[in-house]
Amino acid sequence: MKLYLDTSTPDTILKLDEKLYVETLGRDTAEKIFAFILDKLQENGKDWEDISEITFMSGPGSFTGLRIGAAVVNALADGLNVPLRDHHGNLVPIILPEYGREANISKPRK
Repeated sequence: MKLYLDTSTPDTILKLDEKLYVETLGRDTAEKIFAFILDKLQENGKDWEDISEITFMSGPGSFTGLRIGAAVVNALADGLNVPLRDHHGNLVPIILPEYGREANISKPRK
């Protein structure tokens, strides 16, 4: 089963083969993303081991969303030993987020 993941916006987009799922995880993405993916796999009678390839929308988009999503797909691809592709279709060893601009890091308050 091919998995596609996009965490570049507050709406997390997941495709399993041709089935599309959208969930607004927002600030809870890091806490809920694995449960969201597993839930949708199980709805299709599948499990982690049934993932054959992963594609990730690597940017541009939300800095935090892209970092979380990249960590998730990198860990899954490595742990499951499956091919990993960026959203351009390029086979990559790891996903590096494409933020589209420099990070806007605010100055500390103290």
